[in-house]
Amino acid sequence: MDASFTKTLQFACIFLIFSLYDNYGMMYKEVAITVMKILIIEDEANIAQIIKLYLEQANFTTLIASDGAAGLEMHAREHPDLVILDLMLPALDGMEVCRRIRAWANTPILMLTARQSEDDRIAGLELGADDYLVKPFSPREVVSRVKAILRRASAPGQLVTTDAPGSSVSENAGFASPPDAHTGHTSLRVETGKREKIDAEELRYGKLRIAIPARRVEVNGRSVTLTAKEFDVLVTLASAPDRVFTREALLDKIWGYTFLGDGRTVDVHIGTLRKKLEAAGDPAYSSPIKTVWGVGYKFAPEE
Repeated sequence: MDASFTKTLQFACIFLIFSLYDNYGMMYKEVAITVMKILIIEDEANIAQIIKLYLEQANFTTLIASDGAAGLEMHAREHPDLVILDLMLPALDGMEVCRRIRAWANTPILMLTARQSEDDRIAGLELGADDYLVKPFSPREVVSRVKAILRRASAPGQLVTTDAPGSSVSENAGFASPPDAHTGHTSLRVETGKREKIDAEELRYGKLRIAIPARRVEVNGRSVTLTAKEFDVLVTLASAPDRVFTREALLDKIWGYTFLGDGRTVDVHIGTLRKKLEAAGDPAYSSPIKTVWGVGYKFAPEE
């Protein structure tokens, strides 16, 4: 075999090896970028380590803070994707930590509590916690709850529209043109040459606007800050005006599992959602979420 050909072949093999290495390196970096970061704020070291172990086995990155002050500092610095928060922390308790996190961020919060009182759990949900677990709990259930919360928090929401065939949907965050008088559905359209493209989906009822892909809500032009579950409750109800949803149906659709006999979880989220919507509107504005006594809730838009 010619020496120059052999040398060329060797260089080609080396180039191929480096190319494959680079490609796998890029793939590894892309996977690493998508790893979710979980902040565990728990003063009991053994519980924190068990949760950390199970989460890391599920391919999450974890951070641990042993008290409320350290947890707040770590949250501000690291910007985690979710917080697991113990209710009974020394000095700065979990309720206060939850309140302060909610003052500046919508990070999903899974609250852990040894307290059996329903009032304590409801108080945590009212402050903005997305879910709770009562100690003792299974570490596998913690991981399942974390995954479920993150799925809901990252889902842009789904809405079937009645636009022309061939339209495509993207995640533009803008609001749209006036809604259809009968359905309340509206889509933001951008003219691109001769074809029309849908860039975002929106629900609009009177003073209320819901930009679904952007997960943004406005009342009277004022932004309303909602937790992940509050937004999901609102979109679920508003996407089917006048349809009555039982508490069990909302639990199953939004929480993804059934709380054993704890339909008040839905009541708490509905209550805080109503307060936030009405606080953003003018004094005469009334929340469109109505109670159907003995059954559940429905979305009754303004006439």
